[in-house]
Amino acid sequence: MKSITHLIAFILLFSSLGFSQSSVEVWDRFEVSLVGPEAGNPFDDVTISAEFTNGAVKKTVNGFYDGKGKYKVRFMPDRTGKWTYRTISKTKALNAKSGSFDCVAATGNNHGPVQVADTFHFKYADGKRYYPFGTTIYAMTHQPKELEETTLQTLKENPFNKVRLGVFPKYYSNVENEPLYYPFEKLEETKGANGKVKFKWDFAKFNPEFFAHLEERIDDLKDLGIEADIIIFHPYDKGHWGFDSLGMNNDLRYIRYLTARLSSFRNVWWSLANEFDYVKTKPRDAWDVYTKAVVANDPYKHLCSIHNGSVYYDNWKPEYSHVSIQNGSALEDFGRAVLLRDVFFRPMVYDEVCYEGDLPQRWGHLRGEEMVEAFWQGIIAGTYVTHGETYKNESNTVFWAKGGKLVGSSPARIGFLRNIVEAAPGPLELADPWKDHHTATAGNGYYLVYFGKQMNAEWVFNLPKKAGPKPGQKFKVEVIDTWDMTIRKIPDVFEMNTPEPYRIFDKDRKTVRLPMKPYLALRITPTDQ
Repeated sequence: MKSITHLIAFILLFSSLGFSQSSVEVWDRFEVSLVGPEAGNPFDDVTISAEFTNGAVKKTVNGFYDGKGKYKVRFMPDRTGKWTYRTISKTKALNAKSGSFDCVAATGNNHGPVQVADTFHFKYADGKRYYPFGTTIYAMTHQPKELEETTLQTLKENPFNKVRLGVFPKYYSNVENEPLYYPFEKLEETKGANGKVKFKWDFAKFNPEFFAHLEERIDDLKDLGIEADIIIFHPYDKGHWGFDSLGMNNDLRYIRYLTARLSSFRNVWWSLANEFDYVKTKPRDAWDVYTKAVVANDPYKHLCSIHNGSVYYDNWKPEYSHVSIQNGSALEDFGRAVLLRDVFFRPMVYDEVCYEGDLPQRWGHLRGEEMVEAFWQGIIAGTYVTHGETYKNESNTVFWAKGGKLVGSSPARIGFLRNIVEAAPGPLELADPWKDHHTATAGNGYYLVYFGKQMNAEWVFNLPKKAGPKPGQKFKVEVIDTWDMTIRKIPDVFEMNTPEPYRIFDKDRKTVRLPMKPYLALRITPTDQ
């Protein structure tokens, strides 16, 4: 009996001192778990943070209350070697707890968080290029388990490497179900005479189970190589839950809690809002307060943006790493997509360009060809595009809202484009943005020429002088059918002549024969032949 008593005492002591890993990979998640007070409201009454040290590097990280007397501090180390930590709290049981862990080199698909690179593009922390080919599943984490698992399997089978999803559930057309979990402690649930359910919440107390479920799905996305673009606020509540009208104090409490829980996830991006200007309960100047709170409470400075409805926000402000835009018209023709990028001087992600589907709303009935062309127009202009699908699938759900399976024709073609982009020697830019909106270059003599809806029987080989091809330089050409997903090599070799004012032609004015079809492109690369 004594031995059992001693064992229990040891376990209790071990728990009070906390639990953490002995080693983690760089950019992985290290967690300290401690036992502390449960009385009152620990979410407000108790604070905890920790200072992590590696040589001369020190980082202070906020912790959070995880319910049932558990307090956690999570940390994402950004360099290898030995890290030590010491907790900081006014609560004695949580203060001055110390320890260490070894941070080892990354393995497998761990490339670290995505960062801005070369002004308009992205890289992982380890230097590997990242090209966002995203999709949209707003209420992905608020569905029955079986549907969420189907969605993850669909993502595994498709080419998308970024998903836009909301923290809060959504009450909107095609997504009006009650979620499995709610973000706040529920005080009351009543049904009115009209059959509508009314909720009363304690906005000062969070539901850790809700956030743990969200975290599980973010980790699932990470395992699939997918970035989680987390939408913090949205306007699609209609007073059903009241999560869009918490008031500034509750909004800031929520931001502090969310960032404490999620900042250590390497695949997280912050999106302050979807269609911020449609959230009528928050004045425009409140978004500066919220954005600064997110950035201040994220020690790793994950990518951060804000998404518009009808009115653009001040995306040039220093807190925003890139621009998340709703504007389908910018990708309907040549030369438009680059204009907003040049205004905001940030990486440009057209996160909503309307959706492939058959909904009656004008934003929900793009043909697959239109969605694929939007991606090509964006890529040629040195910008990026996000997909969404609004067909009803076999689960009787709309992928853009709840997930499930994809049934549209665009995802395979988007994957085909992704393979082409990732095989290029670098990110694409318009070769001569003032004079040629069809030709992009990735440097090193690599060009993509996109024709869009235009149908041509032949194309006279020529390149923009500004892109730098030299007289005598030789090139080979491949004809890309972006819809049929074929690549055909042209047997001719093309040799550059002396430059004319803005163009350089083949010395014999050779042409490339083309089928009379829309949505063709040319890949032009140097050759020694």
